[in-house]
Amino acid sequence: MNPTTTLSALIAQSAQQLEAVHAAGQLSFGQGTTNADDEAAWLVLWKLGLPLDTDFSDPKHDVALTDEQVQDVQALIAQRIATRKPAAYLTQEAWLQGVSFYIDERAIVPRSLIAEALADGSIDPWLHTDTSRVLDLCTGNGSLGILAALAFPDVTVQGLDLSKDALAVAHINVERHGVQSRVTLAESDGLQNADGVFDLILCNPPYVNAQSMAELPAEFKAEPELALAGGTDGMDFIRTLLRDAPAHMSEHAVLVLEIGHERPYFEAAFPTLDVVWLSTSAGDDQVLLVSREALQQLPR
Repeated sequence: MNPTTTLSALIAQSAQQLEAVHAAGQLSFGQGTTNADDEAAWLVLWKLGLPLDTDFSDPKHDVALTDEQVQDVQALIAQRIATRKPAAYLTQEAWLQGVSFYIDERAIVPRSLIAEALADGSIDPWLHTDTSRVLDLCTGNGSLGILAALAFPDVTVQGLDLSKDALAVAHINVERHGVQSRVTLAESDGLQNADGVFDLILCNPPYVNAQSMAELPAEFKAEPELALAGGTDGMDFIRTLLRDAPAHMSEHAVLVLEIGHERPYFEAAFPTLDVVWLSTSAGDDQVLLVSREALQQLPR
């Protein structure tokens, strides 16, 4: 008789598998998890239909598993390793600030640090008291726009994206969270189809520079290139955005922009722009806030 495999043992075994492949340079994290332990727990619990917050260190939850359950989990871990697909695409679910979103290969896996700023209130001091309209530009699967609607119950949100595929995913999430009355979606090349002016613009644009794009791990290359590639210095979309944004901003509006690891390129492109860098779990140089007034000072 084979020894019984428990939930905690299977998670530990799966983590060891993932870490070994990661250490060999043949697996990457960063699309919902940052390490093998967290990703193993996510995949195992999801495959077994258990809550992702299950405390498997507690003996009462550390249940014995059937051979079939173990085999199903092992097949999923093998699929993750062989295909290099992000775990979120395999589970068709991603979590951002504790909120669940549907996701598939049509849209980038949601992981924006702007979500932290919405959740912790670090944007709030810059918002005018009559803030009522929010724009989520490059909305992808709609997560930031939906989180904004949840954070500010009195606002309406427009989500824009160039990708029809991504917007199809965003529609699923808008309906899933029941915010159809306050969140609208539209296809748009940048701000082209922005509906009027906004008090707050959120944007997690394509900002990865060309050299970094060429060096991306397979997991990130599984995502839509349109959502990542920002040109030679990563600033192609951002240049147009900062030029056009003031026309779509109310008098006291602010723009919150994520630029990843591209701060040196950003400051080289906009050396005179007065911005505020927001603190996030990834540091103080990846998300910035800029006012309409500051943007109007940029050379035209």
